[in-house]
Amino acid sequence: MTIEVERAPREAPRRRYVGSRQKKLKGDLFVRGKARYVADIELPGMLHAAVLRSPHAHAHVKSVDVSRALEISDVVAAVSGEDARELTGPVPHFIDPAVFGGKTAEVRCLAVEKVVYAGQPVAAVVAASRNDAEAALDAIAVEYEPLEVGLEPAAGTQGGTLLYEGWEDNTIIHIPFVEGDVEAAFAEAEHTLEDEVRIQRYTTAPIETRGYVADWDTSAESLTFYGACQNPHPLRWVLSHALGLPEGKIRIVAPHVGGGFGLKMHGHPEEALVCMLSRMLERPVRWIEDRRETFLIGGREQTHTFKVAFDDEGRITGLRNNIVANVGALGAPPGWGMAFLTALSFPTGYRIPNQDVQVSIVATNKGPWNASRGYGKEATNLVMERIVDLVAQKLRMAPAEVRRRNFINKDEFPYKTNAGLNIDSGDYHGALDKALAMMGYDDLRAEQERLRAEGRYLGIGLAFELTPEGGDIPGTLVAGFDTTTVKMDPQGKVTVLTGVTTPGGGNETGIAQIVADEVGVSLEDVTVIQGDTGLCPYGFGNYSGRSMLVGGGSAALAARDIREKLAKVAAAMLETEPENLEFGEGVISRRDNPDASLPTETVAYSVLTLAFATAAMVEPTLESTRVYKPDNITHIPDEKGRIQPYPSYSSAVHLAVVEVDAETGVVDLKRFGVVHDCGTIINPTFVEGQMQGAVAMGVGAALSEELIYDDEGNLLTDRFKTYLMPRAGDLPSFEMEHQVTPSPFTLLGAKGAGEAGVGGSQAAVANAVNDALAPLGVTLRQMPLSPPNVLRAIREAAEKGGVS
Repeated sequence: MTIEVERAPREAPRRRYVGSRQKKLKGDLFVRGKARYVADIELPGMLHAAVLRSPHAHAHVKSVDVSRALEISDVVAAVSGEDARELTGPVPHFIDPAVFGGKTAEVRCLAVEKVVYAGQPVAAVVAASRNDAEAALDAIAVEYEPLEVGLEPAAGTQGGTLLYEGWEDNTIIHIPFVEGDVEAAFAEAEHTLEDEVRIQRYTTAPIETRGYVADWDTSAESLTFYGACQNPHPLRWVLSHALGLPEGKIRIVAPHVGGGFGLKMHGHPEEALVCMLSRMLERPVRWIEDRRETFLIGGREQTHTFKVAFDDEGRITGLRNNIVANVGALGAPPGWGMAFLTALSFPTGYRIPNQDVQVSIVATNKGPWNASRGYGKEATNLVMERIVDLVAQKLRMAPAEVRRRNFINKDEFPYKTNAGLNIDSGDYHGALDKALAMMGYDDLRAEQERLRAEGRYLGIGLAFELTPEGGDIPGTLVAGFDTTTVKMDPQGKVTVLTGVTTPGGGNETGIAQIVADEVGVSLEDVTVIQGDTGLCPYGFGNYSGRSMLVGGGSAALAARDIREKLAKVAAAMLETEPENLEFGEGVISRRDNPDASLPTETVAYSVLTLAFATAAMVEPTLESTRVYKPDNITHIPDEKGRIQPYPSYSSAVHLAVVEVDAETGVVDLKRFGVVHDCGTIINPTFVEGQMQGAVAMGVGAALSEELIYDDEGNLLTDRFKTYLMPRAGDLPSFEMEHQVTPSPFTLLGAKGAGEAGVGGSQAAVANAVNDALAPLGVTLRQMPLSPPNVLRAIREAAEKGGVS
């Protein structure tokens, strides 16, 4: 058969998508209000569920009577914890502490016999409408026997009131991270300091609350579950165990998600509850969380008591840090693991040879933790950056200079930390210099001196941030690899099915950019499908900044398989070698004769229609499924028993400028800048969007956000009127530059970009506020730096004669 070679115009584009600013695929759906969230899903005969929650933080449940609720018109069902125990099993832990030598507790979708936090689900009602279901909750009679409430971890470590039967105390696990000769470091130190940082409990508050729709198919004895969730395949495993169903009988579909930030990682009791209700009633059941319910889930509350050894040159030689994390009640989500990562991540990007970091993770009668953006590493960065500034303050040395003297040098990478983390690459000195230049640091210091002479308190805060991303925890469904299928049809159009999901940040567009470049098609010719266990290959979803690392990596590998087949067939058709081909945007041409070219569509069609002729040298399918495992992960312990769970380490330098009103305690953020390094950048717009959102979160954490409980364990800050997130008017325009040091351990040189920003911005603002109030002798130890906390610190410093 003769194939006519088409001549493409010489000006035909040879576009490279990776590294360019492309708009979000189907972004118009979000702009026009056409995106489909869980709350938009309507199924025939659908019912609505509401959950009755405990008003007590700690109590025995003596009885639950749902009979009056069942008498109400339009109420279809009402169930107690005892009822649910007959229909569903315990909810498996996302990361069970028992796997690592800690304590564990059984988690049920509705409480049985005892509640351990205010807001714990106790009963549920299903009705024809949400309003009917919620109204019927008042008809349920629950008899409680209140118990002593423990809200602080000190009681847990010393005995106190036990939350769980069979525990000798409330400490879930204690983990040490010790390296070097710490005793000698302090004995020989020229200087030491001791201090404390108390981090408040706060949450992620995505714009979309959690929501689930369960649809039981009686004839097939199968379940379809629509959820605002981050990890569909692992969630399927959880529901399989809780419901006693084979995984093959469960399909998880994640529609558009309005922000995840860790909150929508699974383990929530309502997931299994909604499924149980649908199976029981043989009708679709929907539950949508209200905002007060969202605030029940917290995270990050820790106290760090530390001691630092350092020399006259500002080099830190030893660190002791005792961390106590108040994780609230032990739930099935992976929240408690954040405190483990906090300790593991010390001393970030600094060379500190001797370190003793101890972390105690303690259960109390506050609401449970779930994962929160940064996953514990934000706390490490906050505390480490406060330590560096305190060293600078004691030596009267420039904060930037202390950082320079302690940074890992760029020629030392890969660099193994005290905890065994193998940091891939970076240029921390270069990023610091770039940030100082971008913000005009010397001019800022001159302006500070001028304003201080006027009695005004301007503060400048620096912070370095190191963020391990893409983690893999052995023995759990937290994996550092993922899977992607790439398919090309006879028209040259490409479909990508990937195991990573998107919480709305645009990773599907980045994956499409990678595939479009690899196979030489237009971005508009790539369709990406995510979040459907019935369609997508097995994957682990969205967490730990992993989407471009492993989703992009596996997509690139699969796309290269397609390209290799196209190249072989196109080479035969163009009478050349595959190495002599150039893949453009929908065109394959000879490098030595660009006029000799073929549309990609023609070659794709030939693969499938000339399988016994021109395309005989390839298997006649344009489909590939590949798994990508980054190189820098090892679970085989080294000689010191340490594993390396992260493939990549993004970094950043943040700089904040604030002015503090010493009479009101109000902090005004005047400027904020960041230089960020996430290795190879797939799409700068999305990287910058991730960092801007994270900085906003970090600023809120630094200045105002806090989950506050009364003495009985009831949450007081349960709506946006009392949980004070920053609004757009509270934030300046962020100034941002990129630094690129590609990772040698990932396929594309990329590092994670999804978790960075929270801790660095929080630390920069904290350092800036402390810098502003330095003339008053103030050291702030309690986060957030809200007006009451700032005024309290000023008053205490004044009472001590200017020494805090």
